[in-house]
Amino acid sequence: MNSKYDIIIIGGGAAGFFTAINIVEKNSNLKVAILERGKSVLEKVRISGGGRCNVTHACFVPNDLVKFYPRGERELKGPFHQFCSGDTIDWFEKHGVELKIEEDGRMFPVSNSSQTIIDCFQEAVKKLKIDVLTNHSVQELFKTESHWKVTTTQEVFTCDKIVMASGSNPKMWELLQNLGHSIIEPVPSLFTFNIKDPRIKDLMGLSAVASVKVKKSKLEASGPLLITHWGMSGPGILRLSAWGARELAEKKYQFAIQVNWLNEIIFEEAFDLLKDIKEENAKKLVTKYAHFELPKRLWENLVKAAGISDELKWADLSKKQLHSFIEQLTNGEFHVNGKSTFKEEFVTAGGIDLKEVNFKTMESKILPNVYFAGEILNIDAITGGFNFQNAWTGGFIVANSITLLES
Repeated sequence: MNSKYDIIIIGGGAAGFFTAINIVEKNSNLKVAILERGKSVLEKVRISGGGRCNVTHACFVPNDLVKFYPRGERELKGPFHQFCSGDTIDWFEKHGVELKIEEDGRMFPVSNSSQTIIDCFQEAVKKLKIDVLTNHSVQELFKTESHWKVTTTQEVFTCDKIVMASGSNPKMWELLQNLGHSIIEPVPSLFTFNIKDPRIKDLMGLSAVASVKVKKSKLEASGPLLITHWGMSGPGILRLSAWGARELAEKKYQFAIQVNWLNEIIFEEAFDLLKDIKEENAKKLVTKYAHFELPKRLWENLVKAAGISDELKWADLSKKQLHSFIEQLTNGEFHVNGKSTFKEEFVTAGGIDLKEVNFKTMESKILPNVYFAGEILNIDAITGGFNFQNAWTGGFIVANSITLLES
């Protein structure tokens, strides 16, 4: 069986659906199909943001928005000037989905449910008569003189144009590599650090705003650090994992970090502050009250790690003990032994080499009439709605490029 379409979109995720809907809304004469290898579509949308779907981020200036992308910062400047976070909000509003901004800038549907986004997409494809074909795993892409041939596990399709929106799918990367594209080797991007250390043992759920450096590296980040059952997580750690994705993979996730639990306060400043605390609390036990807004149990563990006994009063603290304690507070060294995936936010650094894509149209420079949207490209961001924004922007530009050519 051979089915003919104007455009075939490979991948039934956020980027694939958004592209398809925008294409047909701009030109209803075009016959479009979405091919999805799994039995269901929009799975990542369903589980993202803890099932609420973090649609975008309230950062509305393209030159600021690109700063959240460890890979893709330079290339996304132009695209974000065409379709940015504000355009995303307008688009969803026009399609009956109202978004809200949370304190940290993340944006979710007012309904707090990813199902709202899924329903919006499903209703649109139905209304626009876009064929969504599941259990269609693409096996081969073949270029004839006049069109493209797409072979799946179920049938053969012909089309004028292909949109690759298959995410981090190694099989699709391999197919494109065989057709001449370069693939940047994929490595995990958002992950938490596995750390076994008495200072954070049994403190699961506690957090502090801290700055973290990777030893023997230029990598550093600050932000809320969350102690977990297996080590450390939270925005600061995730930022480090995103910017250090390649470097930390090369280290095979075995490295040391230096944690400043006081964030911006350096050793010398901490020394002066603790001298004042010592004078004011001379008769009190060092472990009794936590300072610098640190969780009490973390404070106690750091006091212990500095070799200070539970019975010691501030007045009896020697200069050497004070130094040791400040070292624990501002420059504690922890050994990372492996990583864990961060909740459902599985993001990969790697994919189609960005030099091989025209970012004005999102068309391949290697394969005519092949376009890209979403994570199939070597673009990724930190957590907070940025990876979805890349999908919406790419999909919008692909739709614009294709419909301008077809009109």
